[in-house]
Amino acid sequence: MNSATWTSCRSSARTRSPAARRSPSNGRLHKAKFEQQVTLEEFDFTASPKLPAAQIRDLAALRWLHAGESVILFGPVGVGKTHVAQALGHLAVRQGANVRFTKTSRVLAELAGGHADRTWDKRMRELIRPDVLILDDFARRQLSAAQADDLYELVSERQGRSLIITSSRAPSDWYPLFPNPVVAESLLDRLINTSHQVIMNGPSYRPNKRPRNPTDK
Repeated sequence: MNSATWTSCRSSARTRSPAARRSPSNGRLHKAKFEQQVTLEEFDFTASPKLPAAQIRDLAALRWLHAGESVILFGPVGVGKTHVAQALGHLAVRQGANVRFTKTSRVLAELAGGHADRTWDKRMRELIRPDVLILDDFARRQLSAAQADDLYELVSERQGRSLIITSSRAPSDWYPLFPNPVVAESLLDRLINTSHQVIMNGPSYRPNKRPRNPTDK
């Protein structure tokens, strides 16, 4: 996305009329279940010179979405991965896409509950439906065999539909978290090979987002 297009996006976001604010995109934003309504325009790329600003701004063109590809954002805790993931989701909603944001742990819990009450198929369909599914905090801990199988089914069924994944681990470190190496290779090779990988490194972004104390200098 060039600078003129980026400026135009910022200008249009500021000058939306009341009618625009009641547009269908607001309904999609509500259904997305974002933790916060954040945009890339609000993200402070100057917080760390190590952040790949050009790569992230290029993702804002959403070519990956139209191609049915995915995005993996990985790096240390606190560098802004969840902000960027939700901001890309926000952009996708503004372009007419249906998006859902969720913690990976919540997805695994929902699918486990589906096994228990025989609603697994229905719950899986809800996760397959969105054009973009954002899985936050992916690969945080060791998976059980049932969780690994559920993730395999989810990624397989969403083939051709985009995922945005955030993780504090590099994709190469995800494999040992799966109890079955065959499932790990089948799932992760498919996912990683069709994804844009963004390494987000640097100091924590969170202190910059805290309200300033009037006594701070």
